[in-house]
Formats: sequence, structure tokens, C-alpha cells
Amino acid sequence: MAGTAQVIVGVIVKGHGVRGDLVVESHSDEPSRFAPGAVLRMGTRSMVVASSRALNAQRLVVHFEGVETRNDAEALVGEELRAEVSDDERPADADEFFDRHLVGLTACLPDDTPVGQVIDVLHGAAQDILVIKTDDAERLVPFVEALVPSVNLDEGRLTIADLPGLLSDVEE
Repeated sequence: MAGTAQVIVGVIVKGHGVRGDLVVESHSDEPSRFAPGAVLRMGTRSMVVASSRALNAQRLVVHFEGVETRNDAEALVGEELRAEVSDDERPADADEFFDRHLVGLTACLPDDTPVGQVIDVLHGAAQDILVIKTDDAERLVPFVEALVPSVNLDEGRLTIADLPGLLSDVEE
């Protein structure tokens, strides 16, 4: 039986207007996370989405039940919004992964030699970046197919291209 996990789906950036609307930076590719009636956690509080609409590619204007004034909204700026999801929930596209599934994977070279472990996923403007902890340092590896050709969640591993300077310093 699968358990559940709380994942960050957004961060409240600022108030919007005078009726308690909030600008939320979305950290989710799942629009249903902010659908009317959705319940999100903010600290120990449960927040029910009353309405939401896109502001731009990464931001939404969200109204929560019980947040009725600009002052109510401004008091929430900086808060993380979390959704409870099944531990085994995966994106519909087989080539996409949730951060929580990547963190902890063993990074291996194409010959199956372990070289480190994924300790974080950074979300850059151009692509996501894996933070790999090796024996001597933390290395940043762009999460693109040319550098990370395979990910196997069932085996708890991913393959990193064996390129000079990617996971170790290059001697001149």
C-alpha cells in the first residue's frame, strides 16, 4: 500500500487587488492542483481554492476561501503551498519525473560504475539541473538526454554521460 507525501506546488508571491487574491508562483505542471475546491496545505492550515486563473506562464492569481482582503493576502506572502500526493504518483509522460523521485537516485556511468547520488534538483530557466554528490564535491549536471540518457526509478539509478569535467575536475 502506497503512502502519501506533501510536495510543494507553489509559493505565494504577493497580493493582487483588494479582494484577497494572491499571485502564486506555480511549481506544478498539474493545473488541477489549483482548481476550485482543491485543498492545499500552508504550514498547518488547510487552504481551499475558491478560484484561480493564469497570470503568465509560471504564475497564477488564486483566491482562497477565507482570504477576503488585501491585508489577509499580504500576511501570506512567502508561504509555501503543498499538496498531498500518493508516493507512487508519476507524471503521465514517461520521460518526465517528479523531483522527489529523482532525489536519492544513484548516479552511474554508462558502464554501471556508481559515481554519486542525486541530492537535489534545481529548476533553471533553460532546463532542470541535477545536483550530484560525488566523493569529492557536489556537481551540477543539466538534466538533458545527452547528459542523462536514462533514468530507472525501479532500480533507483540514472545514467550520467562519461564526459571529462562533468563529474570531476579536468586537469590541464
